Amino acid sequence: MSATATVSVERLSYLDNGRWVVSASARSGQVFNPSRGSVIAEVPFCTEEEVDAVVRSAAAALPEWSAIPVVERVRVLFKFRQICLERFDEIAALVTREHGKTLVEAKASVQRGIEVVEFACGIPSLIQGTTLANIARGVDSETIRHPVGVCVGITPFNFPFMVPLWMFPVAIACGNTFVLKPSERVPMSSNLMGEMLIDAGLPPGVFNIVHGDKTCVDALLTHPLVKAISFVGSTTVAQHVYETGTRHGKRVQAAGGAKNHLIVMPDADLKQAAAAVQASAFGCAGERCMAGSIAVPVGDVAQGLVERLTEIGANMKTGATDGGDSPDMGPVITRQHQQRVAGYLDIAGDEGAKVVLDGRKALAARSEGFFVGPSIVDFVKPDMRLAKEEIFGPVLSVLRTRSVEEALNIARDCPYGNGASIFTSSGWAARQFKMNFNAGMIGINIGVPAPMAWFPFTGWNRSFFGDLHIQGVESIHFYTQQKTIMTRWFESALESHHDPVWRGKSS
Repeated sequence: MSATATVSVERLSYLDNGRWVVSASARSGQVFNPSRGSVIAEVPFCTEEEVDAVVRSAAAALPEWSAIPVVERVRVLFKFRQICLERFDEIAALVTREHGKTLVEAKASVQRGIEVVEFACGIPSLIQGTTLANIARGVDSETIRHPVGVCVGITPFNFPFMVPLWMFPVAIACGNTFVLKPSERVPMSSNLMGEMLIDAGLPPGVFNIVHGDKTCVDALLTHPLVKAISFVGSTTVAQHVYETGTRHGKRVQAAGGAKNHLIVMPDADLKQAAAAVQASAFGCAGERCMAGSIAVPVGDVAQGLVERLTEIGANMKTGATDGGDSPDMGPVITRQHQQRVAGYLDIAGDEGAKVVLDGRKALAARSEGFFVGPSIVDFVKPDMRLAKEEIFGPVLSVLRTRSVEEALNIARDCPYGNGASIFTSSGWAARQFKMNFNAGMIGINIGVPAPMAWFPFTGWNRSFFGDLHIQGVESIHFYTQQKTIMTRWFESALESHHDPVWRGKSS
């Protein structure tokens, strides 16, 4: 079926106060199966009035939800986790269908999301305050954590199930209510999560969903009842979300784009390094902010690394992920993105780099679906667009250097700072790298140094706007505000020595 074929598809609803509502908006978007190029759903672009109503529902549900003991709040998440496990294959299949990930990648992403739910289930231990008795004579001091209020999550297309789980389980476990605005490219996974939370017994209004584009986002960023905003997406939008949200008095954590460097030293295990670089660059079709997009071989290892990567990439199978086959790599998200990614290979030639593996052949070989094959561009220079711009696709640029110092100097000029890895058998080189590389997540002989749920996702520079990161204990601090209490009690008349009851005396 062609992408332009007229078919009857489901129009999705949004979730307001535990009820699925058909939007009255005249504006909508199409949801594609990227493997086929076919429309599988229609997503409404909620009006500002509908967004306002949903936020007010979340605000109305807040007092009762925040008053529920935390141990009871997380019991709902335990039930939600169990439902996720019971419907695991269904969830992964939906991620594959609306995003295009291979089934293996989809299952891995769902599992990583469930791990955040498991982390959130432990929040009764992590949300505890601190006390110090007799901080001054007769004075006790303590801190306790309160929910911040209505929280908003604005999530990207590349991990439809996982990234929302980075946010709302922690937020609602901390006693907040939540409004999720998923990417209009992949809204179906979020709606499934809404159904599962209802089945888990989450009270109405605690978790809500709105759909839409920039109009919907801006309505959330400026709404007076919204207190905190979590965002994952491109740097341009992350900056807009951060600046607009903070200008309207909200706390914001906004994770942006990246340009992640993979340094390969001459003493590296070349087979292991090449396999890790290949998985980092081409896994999830390169559509992840932790993808390794620049390989930086040091010295004589360059030629062998490029040859090995080219051989591995050429043998990868690119194909539809929703059928019986098991390809190594699936499609990118849209036709427009396919053309944008392929366009960088044209740019490479214009700038004097050499395309040694051309993914445009996969594009030419298929009449349906949004495919770009693994691509490798050698002899890239630091001032080229391929070295500076986030491509967000399966294009690996190779930037050759003569020393680890040169490699580090190149990275210092990168405006991003999500992740970076080094491949080496030298403890000295690894230490120099981890202490001096200008990024927040570091891997040593690891291709994708993305932290698990118990550690924060610590992007730096223009890869993150805010103070407290997503995941880990920092996420609990983000979704709560501290209150410090100082207490002094004076002896009352009832407690005086004249009353024998208080002095242990009999009458």
